[in-house]
Amino acid sequence: MTRPASSPQLPAFPAAPDLAAASTAWLAHLAHERRLSARTIEAYGRDARQFLAFLEERFGMAPGIADFTDCAPGDLRAFLARRRAEGVEGRSLQRALSALRSLARHIAREGGEPAAALGAVRAPKAARRLPRPLSPPDAKAVTMTALREGEAREPWVLARDAAVLALCYGAGLRISEALSIRRADAPVGETDAVTIVGKGQKSRSAPIIAPVRKAVEDYLSLCPFALEPAGPLFVGAKGGPLSPRIVQLAMARMRGALGLPESATPHALRHSFASHLLARGGDLRTIQDLLGHASLSTTQVYTGIDTARLLAAYRSAHPRA
Repeated sequence: MTRPASSPQLPAFPAAPDLAAASTAWLAHLAHERRLSARTIEAYGRDARQFLAFLEERFGMAPGIADFTDCAPGDLRAFLARRRAEGVEGRSLQRALSALRSLARHIAREGGEPAAALGAVRAPKAARRLPRPLSPPDAKAVTMTALREGEAREPWVLARDAAVLALCYGAGLRISEALSIRRADAPVGETDAVTIVGKGQKSRSAPIIAPVRKAVEDYLSLCPFALEPAGPLFVGAKGGPLSPRIVQLAMARMRGALGLPESATPHALRHSFASHLLARGGDLRTIQDLLGHASLSTTQVYTGIDTARLLAAYRSAHPRA
């Protein structure tokens, strides 16, 4: 079974001691009680720090709990407007408002006053962006070693990268999920599934098809290191845990070789997994379970991809389109 990531070390809050302590306790609550992912906690903490720094600038002093709960809707709108002017997109602004509301709820639960302004400000609208999957031939190509055989890299490295990307496309895993698999849990031989701990520390069983198992077996047969059962399945050049950045760079090289757009990232392979299953008649609920989505609405975005393709085909082929 894969293991959840440890909590990140986060910087201090630009606030008076009472609000700084409450904010730190809030993040601890999110990590240990709510069991949110390390990335979400880091993002929420960053959003809260940015708002508290804004209040410090606006009030001329480090804000305390009373300053936070008493801030006016205009203060919050000014903060969101500044962030928008700095190029922050609507989705990130929505997350920032969600983080501040979460902090306010925590303060209220601990006996503080409710922050009325946070309920009076509407969340900014975010443009709905469809995932951009690769075509089936391109998705298959990036999971093969043949495309990179001319590179001055050892065969085991090429096999390793291909195996990680095969897990992203063939099992719909995130990079972090693929790299969290332990050697003892390697999907090889008769093992046709792997247990993944995804976002929110939720476990799911990811089926592993034969071509993906073969890619992992090829990597293990070439890997020069004696991998510990409790250690990572995928290792770097010196035998330590493999960095996601290395996989991203490998994908960038293949993207260039195939002439693919910048959107062709390892995560796009996960999108490709879902959209290709849906296009072949896959059930939306099943795809939700395979991806580990908490809400079906998150998975439903892939229905928009098929609709967009259908409309594009209609417009290009219909004589009166």
